[in-house]
Amino acid sequence: REKVARFVGAASSREVVFTRNASEAINLVAYTWGLQNLREGDEVVLSVAEHHSNIVPWQLVSQQTKCVLKYVYLDPATQTLDMNQMEEAITERTKLVTVGHVSNVLGCVNPVREIVRLARRRNESCKVLLDACQSVPHMAVNFPDLEVDFAVCSGHKMCAPTGIGFLWGKLQVLEEMPPFMGGGEMIQDVFEDHSTFAKPPGKFEAGTPAICEAIGLGVACDYLDAIGMDALERFEHELGAYMYEELVKHIEGITIYGPNPRDEPRAALAAFNVEGLHATDVSMILDQYGIAVRSGHHCTQPLHHHLGINASARASLYIYNTKEEVDEFVQKLKETINFFR
Repeated sequence: REKVARFVGAASSREVVFTRNASEAINLVAYTWGLQNLREGDEVVLSVAEHHSNIVPWQLVSQQTKCVLKYVYLDPATQTLDMNQMEEAITERTKLVTVGHVSNVLGCVNPVREIVRLARRRNESCKVLLDACQSVPHMAVNFPDLEVDFAVCSGHKMCAPTGIGFLWGKLQVLEEMPPFMGGGEMIQDVFEDHSTFAKPPGKFEAGTPAICEAIGLGVACDYLDAIGMDALERFEHELGAYMYEELVKHIEGITIYGPNPRDEPRAALAAFNVEGLHATDVSMILDQYGIAVRSGHHCTQPLHHHLGINASARASLYIYNTKEEVDEFVQKLKETINFFR
């Protein structure tokens, strides 16, 4: 826990709550803070590019509380978050703004500090939740410096085992929230008719914890620290820009979603479609060549609907990839297209 806290700049390890994954961490906030604080007519602002994990919990909470979900869409010129729409969407009734730091499809890096300023300008008590699954493994991130109230991350995206993730929250906010689940470990005292609860983070960690997975997450933080997150970010930016440029240069009829890395910050991924071909067909043939890409909606159906597509293929890069592998991917993609045509 101390290692994770240091990795994300937490003031105290008590601000770090272990969960099974980021989805559970968002649900924890939704079913504790959300049900405690959201009322009919209150607003939750989110983007159309959110992962389903940052949409569905708020839909369920909205059904119970009658709060209003307001979506912010994309700037069509850059396919990044439309900050003019964001400013218009946030009002004095907005209780929560919940956004991803980096889109897992578009690759765009959202201006978190600007979003926080807009939220607090309209409503100083407005909370901001950050889905940092696509940023913490790829760049240096300090949650307190970003001035958000909550942030979530999954371990398996940052070289840790599956089955572990975490919620970071401001300690005062965590202390005011009710428990998420009841059971052993999260209590202070239990009586026949009531119970008192442990202080955070224990209050939110009922039952036997995922001990091995938590140790693995700590080791992953050590590993990434040893590489250096600034160095990792520079490497990924160069490699991601190279992939983007090679795809545009060599693949006829390709559409890559999200901003051009020459114009906007962009993660080292490319979600794309090739004219006349289905993303799943492309990915299946690439798989035969030993090229691993993902096809489908990537848990972002509202974004795909907004883009007017049913699916896309996505190539993602990390610290273990090379330019030679990018070249091989581009070549095999050309051969895949030729196979169908």
